[in-house]
Amino acid sequence: MPPDPNPGQEPPLRVLIVEDDPAMAVALRDGFVSEGFTVFTAGDGAAGLRLARDTDLDVIILDVMLPKLSGLDVCAKLRAVRDPVPIIMLTARGQEADKVEGLSLGADDYVTKPFGLLELLARVRAVHRRARRTETPGSVSFGDVTLDFEHLRATRAASPLELSPREFAILECLIARRGEVVTREELLQRVWGYEWLPFTRTVDMHIAKLRRKIETTPAEPRFIATIHGIGYRFLG
Repeated sequence: MPPDPNPGQEPPLRVLIVEDDPAMAVALRDGFVSEGFTVFTAGDGAAGLRLARDTDLDVIILDVMLPKLSGLDVCAKLRAVRDPVPIIMLTARGQEADKVEGLSLGADDYVTKPFGLLELLARVRAVHRRARRTETPGSVSFGDVTLDFEHLRATRAASPLELSPREFAILECLIARRGEVVTREELLQRVWGYEWLPFTRTVDMHIAKLRRKIETTPAEPRFIATIHGIGYRFLG
């Protein structure tokens, strides 16, 4: 059996783009595909709603003004059945009421036209990160460490443990994927919000500092294992 060419990496994010302007839909599709996303498209609200219900998605990009069924109606119908997929609304400049209504119906973010592809990509990744955070329990214990992610409090052997917000974010990302390999690149994206940083050992330095706080013997970690050349795995 051939080796996995991308060991430890997650599959591409699955994005649905619901946009009735053919030129914009193609441009967005091509832009997201070039960034490694799996993309589904729909040209009207009714088709978008069907795809959203029948497809395993990570993020939905939803224009407000759509034929057959408006983006606001699609958002409302998805949230009525407690569909948790993050939704980003696309609104025209000056449609302040649509922004407010979209957020009140359960949209997670909105982007005002015209916009740049890089901005939309960043917002898609951000709402997906926020959605993934809900997969981590509010309180986690391992060894003699207890973490309260809701209030950003930590104890070790019942004594307060000082962790920075970034250290909480690293632990949150690792614990949400307990037992799986999390790559350095994914940690950069999820914790720092970057695809790349000029200091390539940024993640390693933060992990080393974190181990000194939570591990009994940092040189022989029990909870955060190094997967050499790839990233880290939480074993707590």
